Amino acid sequence: MLSSTHILTWKNTSRFGLYYLLFHSRTVEHGFKPTKAAASASTEDFSNQIANCIVVRLVEAYRRYGHLKALIDPLGLARTSEPIELSPARYGLSTNESSTVNTQGIFSGSDDHQISVKELVNKLEHIYCGPISAEFEHLETEEERSWFAREFESRHTVSLQDDRKVALAKLMLRCQAFDNFLINKFPTVSHYGAEGGESMMGVLDEVFRVCAGDGVSDIMVGMPHRGRLNFLTCLLDFPPIIMFQKMQGKTELPPGAKGGGDVLSHLFTSVDLNYSGKQIHVSLIANPSHLEACNPVVVGKTRAKQLFLKEGDYSSESGTRPGDKAVCLQVHGDAAFAAQGVIAEMLCFAEVPHFRIGGSIHLIVNNQLGFTTESHYGRSSRYCSDVAKMNSYPVIHVNADYPEEVVKASTLAVKYQRKFRKDVFIDLVCFRKWGHNELDDPSFTQPLMYRVIKSRRSISDIYADNIVSDGLCSKSNLDQVVQDWSTTLSNDLQKVDTYVPQARHLHKQWSGLVQASDHITRWDTGVPVDVLKFVGAKSVEKPEDWKVHPTIEKTHIERRQHRLTQGTDIDWSTAEALAMGSLLYQGFHVRISGQDVGRATFSHRHAMFVHQENNEFVIPLNHMTENQTGFIEIANSVLSEEAVLGFEYGVSMENPKILPIWEAQFGDFFNGAQSMIDTYITSGECKWLLQSALVMLLPHGIDGEGPEHSSCRMERFLQLTDSKEDGVDGDDVNYQIANPTTPAQYFHLLRRQMVRNFRKPLVIVAPKILLRLPAATSSLVDMSLGTSFHPVLGDSSVKPDVVTSIAFCSGKHYYALVKEREARGRKNMAIIRLESLCPFPVEDIRSEMKKYANAKEFIWCQEEHRNMGPWTFVAPRFENVVGCKLRYAGRDVLATSATGVGEVHQKEVKEIMDKVFK
Repeated sequence: MLSSTHILTWKNTSRFGLYYLLFHSRTVEHGFKPTKAAASASTEDFSNQIANCIVVRLVEAYRRYGHLKALIDPLGLARTSEPIELSPARYGLSTNESSTVNTQGIFSGSDDHQISVKELVNKLEHIYCGPISAEFEHLETEEERSWFAREFESRHTVSLQDDRKVALAKLMLRCQAFDNFLINKFPTVSHYGAEGGESMMGVLDEVFRVCAGDGVSDIMVGMPHRGRLNFLTCLLDFPPIIMFQKMQGKTELPPGAKGGGDVLSHLFTSVDLNYSGKQIHVSLIANPSHLEACNPVVVGKTRAKQLFLKEGDYSSESGTRPGDKAVCLQVHGDAAFAAQGVIAEMLCFAEVPHFRIGGSIHLIVNNQLGFTTESHYGRSSRYCSDVAKMNSYPVIHVNADYPEEVVKASTLAVKYQRKFRKDVFIDLVCFRKWGHNELDDPSFTQPLMYRVIKSRRSISDIYADNIVSDGLCSKSNLDQVVQDWSTTLSNDLQKVDTYVPQARHLHKQWSGLVQASDHITRWDTGVPVDVLKFVGAKSVEKPEDWKVHPTIEKTHIERRQHRLTQGTDIDWSTAEALAMGSLLYQGFHVRISGQDVGRATFSHRHAMFVHQENNEFVIPLNHMTENQTGFIEIANSVLSEEAVLGFEYGVSMENPKILPIWEAQFGDFFNGAQSMIDTYITSGECKWLLQSALVMLLPHGIDGEGPEHSSCRMERFLQLTDSKEDGVDGDDVNYQIANPTTPAQYFHLLRRQMVRNFRKPLVIVAPKILLRLPAATSSLVDMSLGTSFHPVLGDSSVKPDVVTSIAFCSGKHYYALVKEREARGRKNMAIIRLESLCPFPVEDIRSEMKKYANAKEFIWCQEEHRNMGPWTFVAPRFENVVGCKLRYAGRDVLATSATGVGEVHQKEVKEIMDKVFK
């Protein structure tokens, strides 16, 4: 043990000596005078306690600061420091002394608890300052910190089994051989190989193996370009011939499929793998080039999988947790992970109800370079992984040159996620052999780094040599693995010209669905009136002792009950409840998310009743019948757009039986999620043949609220459609845009999303003032059997033969026009509403126009500015397809969507009406 001299030395040199003096002074102060024997015993006990404190402080210092000294850079270019906190002298210890310390209960790295200070330091250096280190002292609970320390410190006492080492070597060699094959056969094609980071395959393989052993049935993977093709072919059994086709400029889409396809590095797959007799299903989701966009999507897909596996929040069985059967694996690039805001948004909801999935396993493939940007230019933090610590998640840093340590890091990460159901991160520090891609010359901007890289042998070859030298496998055996794989690749390449791509979409849970035909608009979406009344009554039914807010009781519950009894004056929120509730009644699921969607931004929905005394809530639609199979999830989200919208798209990707709805607080708030709209929602089917029923509710209306609370920028959505100006493709489009003016129209739009035998995303230009406008109501008859959504609503209030002018409009502007027409006594003008903007309702418009043989003037009227709204979309279609030119009547062009000056707004309103009725 430490000597008394050692204790005194430590007492005089360490701030912890103050604790000794303080304890001693307080015992005297309180009159404590032990006997000589007792004093001797207590002094000895206290000396032992002080000695233990010294060891604790030193060990904790390595746990907290060891990573700063760790040799985790395979290139040896990263600067490491010698933290003063790791100096034994700081704690009054000397490595030159022969005294020993007791590490029992403190340190898990040795079976011998009585060791010298020098030996202790050597063990701590080996564990925390070698090719693998970790950051976990920031974890919030003592249980997590203790568990992680124990597992991390004892890992070096366990070696990989010999067969695992051989399998790892073969996997890495196959990965390398694949990259070499592509470089030789396709020297002008960028494939973003794994060279320099081949040991990432060890991470992926180990995650699958450990998860399969723990009973996981499904793993959802999101991954960027780097190493993606290697992962697909070497681990996920993806046919190389499909890649070779893409490299030769051929399509990956099966015959008869309508779509544009995507680039090589965005390919995806879904496959069953077998690990020691245990099957696990792995889904690698489609990936756009927009950095990190796929990650919230794959989290949402995982959440939806858990819904159908009845895990965690979805389970009525006690003891189940999110992630029991479905797990999310996210792969990131270092520069993108550090800099893309969607990562922080995603981590923000990782522990939030209705978004949590029981923790993702993250692999950051740390190339130490973003395109051509070095780390010190690419972030302000020390590590690319530092954003993970915002939620107190552990990070394991590991040198990719040490494949076995990489596998151990993976095992530890999975074990942490399985135990605590929280996110965990592996920072795999590697490099890129060829720069940004195989055609790039990185020495333009990183000459020193690439001088080192070019002088190195590959990780795969070095590790294979070690396996051979250890006698675990012969060189000829490993060479045969490479030869066999190269032969397989060569054979696939020879068959490219005769290969016909097979259909890989609309399988399993998507079976029975088809790609949409040229007629996607008209579907019978009506519901029997008795069912509507039942669902409506249940939508406001609460437990007898449930105390709701008095305003809700009177203006929501009682009013809805009255309207249902009368069958008339059905408002927007009631129609929505009837649509959602009837879908639940049929066995579908509904999920609506967004900021405060439970009551809604405009306090009209009230889909959940909050008890006024205990803050608990009930969702009436989830308690309609005893054996109800469909249910609604009210997901009040974090204040995020991009990550949350991506999450909901991921939900829609998993199963066609769920209707995901995302509601923006105001329409233009989608701006922060534009990348999700561009790369997934509007183009997912065209690129990947993936269907989605996602609905976006975007409150819209130029009501004098200023630039940022007025427009949902429908012109941008219209620009993203593939609707032809000449109408040659009928009404089949990539997604739908509707601007409904009645609750019944809204009702049918929601139901239409699910009753069809295909799925299409839907953007609803949602109302604000129409939510409570008496004129904007419907009857139950409008929603009954045999009814459907009407793309165009005609004008029954005028006599067709006296009409000389037709004003076309869309959305809530209709009600202002009707009011103004009445005030001006204009009985010769018909007002026709385009409820559907995309698909553009050509035949319905023509049918309405035939009623007005004497019409000579055709006007397009909108409240949006001329450079916004539907004008630039509808004008050429009216001229090319309908056969008439429109006169524009609306606001002039403006740089913002609406003025912020009340007087100007009112002046504009008057000017619009003067233009219409001149």
